[in-house]
Amino acid sequence: MFTIQLNKLKLHGHHGMHAEEGLAGGDFEVSLAISFPAEEKITQLEQTVDYVEVYHRIRKHFDKPYLFLETLATDIVEDVASLDKRIKMINITISKLNAPIANFKGNVAVNFSKTF
Repeated sequence: MFTIQLNKLKLHGHHGMHAEEGLAGGDFEVSLAISFPAEEKITQLEQTVDYVEVYHRIRKHFDKPYLFLETLATDIVEDVASLDKRIKMINITISKLNAPIANFKGNVAVNFSKTF
């Protein structure tokens, strides 16, 4: 089993329930892991999952607003899973780097895993 990881992607989006999040947007960090079996030594792109296409699929979900990070995570996982029927598991973490909480230092995040 191989796992391809895209780690700490920095993206900007208009996700959240508060009006200011929809207007100004915010910064997010996304990490995603995809596990799939490989029956032979990988020597060609067709034998693996193309992480460039995975990145593009993640990125496109930041072009439209989501009220909930949970919905965003689910939609990204379903979209990425549609790339390749060999995918057995996807795990995603989406962190909102500047949560709109008074006097809050840190970030908030959701994690979602799905097995296929």
